Amino acid sequence: MKIRFLLLLPLLVSLVPATPSLAAGDRFALVIGNAKYPDADAPLKEPLNDARDVADELKRDGFSVEVGENLTGDGMRRAFDKLYGKIKPGSVALVFFSGFGIQSARQSYMLPVDAQIWTESDVRRDGVSLETVLGELNTRGAGVKIALIDASRRNPFERRFRSFSAGLTPVIAPNGTLVMYSAALASVVSDAGGDHSLFVQELLKEIRVPDLMAEETLNRTKMGVTRASRGEQVPWISSSLAEDFSFIPGAAGSRPQAKMSPPPPPPVVANNPPPAPPAPPPLPKPSDTVAAPMPPPAPPAVPAPPPKPQVEAALPPPAKPADSPPAPSMDSGPSAAALAEDPTIKGLTAKIAANPDDVNALYRRGQVYASKGAYSLAIRDFDDTLRINSKDVEALNNRCWTRTVIGDLQGALKDCNEALRLRPNFVDALDSRGLVNLKSGAVKNAIADFDAALRINPRLTSSLFGRGIAKQRNGSAQEGALDIANAKAMDPNIVQEFASYGVR
Repeated sequence: MKIRFLLLLPLLVSLVPATPSLAAGDRFALVIGNAKYPDADAPLKEPLNDARDVADELKRDGFSVEVGENLTGDGMRRAFDKLYGKIKPGSVALVFFSGFGIQSARQSYMLPVDAQIWTESDVRRDGVSLETVLGELNTRGAGVKIALIDASRRNPFERRFRSFSAGLTPVIAPNGTLVMYSAALASVVSDAGGDHSLFVQELLKEIRVPDLMAEETLNRTKMGVTRASRGEQVPWISSSLAEDFSFIPGAAGSRPQAKMSPPPPPPVVANNPPPAPPAPPPLPKPSDTVAAPMPPPAPPAVPAPPPKPQVEAALPPPAKPADSPPAPSMDSGPSAAALAEDPTIKGLTAKIAANPDDVNALYRRGQVYASKGAYSLAIRDFDDTLRINSKDVEALNNRCWTRTVIGDLQGALKDCNEALRLRPNFVDALDSRGLVNLKSGAVKNAIADFDAALRINPRLTSSLFGRGIAKQRNGSAQEGALDIANAKAMDPNIVQEFASYGVR
């Protein structure tokens, strides 16, 4: 339910074959997050958090996962040797790497934290070649090879030994391989200034959607990152998979276009609730952290349900339980002066100073302000974004969410309704409007909006939890408790997240 922006970035995919030939024990993953490079000015903020969240998701999806953090060259070689030793004919092998990468001699290299690189030959000595890794996995008999590489960062090594050359290079991979880079070939992305990368955030959001095949999930991730970054970051994908594989174990081999709306998450048994997974970051809310909207679902094979009612133009007075914490106010949060030296805000402010109509910089700075609780500053930037383009549905949704948090429910409703008029299946705006209705006391409308959002993404935790609260307030205590229990099992932080909105 939160603004997800380039802060608001975790990487990996759990793959299951379309046929039941591979058991859970035949899926192996190596997840590496390298953040502390002595040659860099400061440790990278994203890799460790991203690696941990990716590893947690893969474990839930049935992978046997090894995690390495801040690995030296010897540590990376041992980790890969251990992975190679597990592979059996037909296994699925997945590698996730977040850190610094570099291209040399038409190959992409993942760099350990102790790499000493001053000449191009040092890259081949100290780096780990992605092509070599994929080739070895293929030699060991892996039927499906997956590489998710979040290493398209400006690094301190490239300018030391050659004319400037950025990013990663195409990989020549064996058959049965799916490779994804977080950015386009030979390009880099700037540090978002947050704790998670946009690439990983979008990836984890998509792999939680059931019944999607691997290639479709990664393509949706690519679309999400591209939209969220306003085209500044476009991931690269290469695939030679011969079979379909799903990221959620047990998913049917058929694609969702030929299916009815995906089923809701499995119910929780009251006397034996499932164990809560390790706490992931709160699931994103509005269109991104920058969070991009999910594409609308393909037409179902059965007639679509009748449209859900729009919320009435006038909202009733907010109905909050007596023990609900007060919602943040328009004036709460840090001031512009206090945030002026934040690296991300400082860079965006410089862009806006050079061009006051830089709509991308205004939008992204608004998201950063909102994520830091500076709601009045965020709304001002969203106002300016919409002054330039009144049909910007992401900005409308973000302003809707921000206004909802501070209690401007009439303004929020207007923004969400306009976003949904422009894009009727915009799942983030449905989720946001559900929160508007929940806070206003229009619980039936809240249930309708959350229902609509969950038909598009049944694992959207914020809508599941919000629907549970709304059902309880509408008198369906048992159904509401079930939704709440399922949401908490998916994201233990969801209760705290809603409490920060003034909802309990």
